[in-house]
Amino acid sequence: MPNQGPIKTKIKKGDTVVVIAGRERGKTGKVLTIDRERARVTVEKLNIVKRHTKPNQKTRQGGILERESPIAISNVMFYSTTLQKPVRLGIKTLADGSKVRISRKDQAVIE
Repeated sequence: MPNQGPIKTKIKKGDTVVVIAGRERGKTGKVLTIDRERARVTVEKLNIVKRHTKPNQKTRQGGILERESPIAISNVMFYSTTLQKPVRLGIKTLADGSKVRISRKDQAVIE
């Protein structure tokens, strides 16, 4: 994919998402980081990889560390806790001019 700059997404840090494709399909977790340049998200306790590290100033104890690896943002979907299923998000402008995220399924305001 050619680099077209940072992507726009309605998913934010702290949202609960469900993985819709790949090895972790069907699992849910909280978004830890979003990398808009590479279009990837890191989800808590999902896509765990083993990292072999040498001891250094920062990590006194070397060994095999387990950590989350980023997932393509296209492979995750916002998880609605009210509907208990993944939903698409939209943006709605309120009467006072402020914008809020809404669930496309039931028009419920997110946060």
